[in-house]
Amino acid sequence: MSDYGDNIAKYTDSVDEDVVAKIVKHLGIALRSKDASLVSSSDQTELDRVRESWLKKKLQRTESDAELNAAIDVVTEKLGRSNPNKCRVAFYYLLAENFGVLGEL
Repeated sequence: MSDYGDNIAKYTDSVDEDVVAKIVKHLGIALRSKDASLVSSSDQTELDRVRESWLKKKLQRTESDAELNAAIDVVTEKLGRSNPNKCRVAFYYLLAENFGVLGEL
């Protein structure tokens, strides 16, 4: 399993490595930067970016901002609020899993 897959496995029962690879490919060169490879859950601008870019654009979610923000909160809790910087690949994977769209990636 990849390092990303190992990280995700801490938070979910099964990990689809093909989906992990697709998320990594989607993020591309951004993962080379430590800052860009993490989601700062204490930065509302960052969380808004996740909602707009990942949930609305990539996953084509049409729920209200409040519902999407609630899903982001669920993932933030799952990954642990005490650590404000969360692996972006894991964050995105768990959001897709939350909406049941892993197979659509």
